[in-house]
Amino acid sequence: MAALGWLTPRRRSATARSVLAGEASAEAARKSSQDTQDETPFPVHGDEKAAAFFDLDNTVMQGAALFHFGRGLYKRKFFETRELARFAWQQAWFRLAGVEDPEHMQEARDSALSIVKGHRVSELQSIGEEIYDEYMAERIWPGTRALAQAHLDAGQKVWLVTAAPVEIAQVIARRLGLTGALGTVAESVDGVYTGKLVGEPLHGPAKAEAVRALASAEGLDLSRCAAYSDSHNDIPMLSLVGHPYAINPDAKLRRHARDLDWRLRDYRTGRKAAKVGIPAAAGVGAVAGGTAAAIALHRRRR
Repeated sequence: MAALGWLTPRRRSATARSVLAGEASAEAARKSSQDTQDETPFPVHGDEKAAAFFDLDNTVMQGAALFHFGRGLYKRKFFETRELARFAWQQAWFRLAGVEDPEHMQEARDSALSIVKGHRVSELQSIGEEIYDEYMAERIWPGTRALAQAHLDAGQKVWLVTAAPVEIAQVIARRLGLTGALGTVAESVDGVYTGKLVGEPLHGPAKAEAVRALASAEGLDLSRCAAYSDSHNDIPMLSLVGHPYAINPDAKLRRHARDLDWRLRDYRTGRKAAKVGIPAAAGVGAVAGGTAAAIALHRRRR
């Protein structure tokens, strides 16, 4: 009996703890349900002051648009194997170092412009349509595509913002049913590329300026807009909006996003993908293969 008496208080204590645990669990579930119900749905349906801005490389599409487009140009004999090898080395250095070397950037950019110099804008646009089907369509991230569609379904405009040539960006945006695209602009006269850029590649701070200008022209409230990117280079653009998302983020962006409590989405599989995912294009020609080179394009009318 003594032993039994010794056990009884313990049994009662365990029961009390079980009741406490159950009550706490029920309260947490009730509170969570309440929080979910009170949370404003996003994106907000019918908000005409809101829009979404998506980086392209490794955010909407696996890899770099310039690389895939370059593969198509190489296949069509736009440049020689030795040029492909040189640009591939520059891209490899960029990926391994994780920073942009000014000399490499300038050399790649000049080579890219020299490749398209003398070609007609319409020719590259037509080829871009073919290359999208050959190399790009199957590389669209379904998860990011769904995010873009959610904005479209809410009645909002959705724009690609990329360092890739604006013609290529426009092809991709049109194929995905998006509103349009902002991209790097190459000079053309009478529909023929001159081999010069208009301004600079749409990269880093330039993206933020493009988004700011577009928002002003469209009458958007940036605090109600969203932006999506994989690269720390796009922190200026992400910081402009009220709803920044880190998609398949590189290490620097992941840390920054966690520090600021930004939302993260990663559609890659495995740690290797997280470590070596192709970084966002760092200007015309900064992305793989001399291939990349081939496209700092845009029509400039005089």
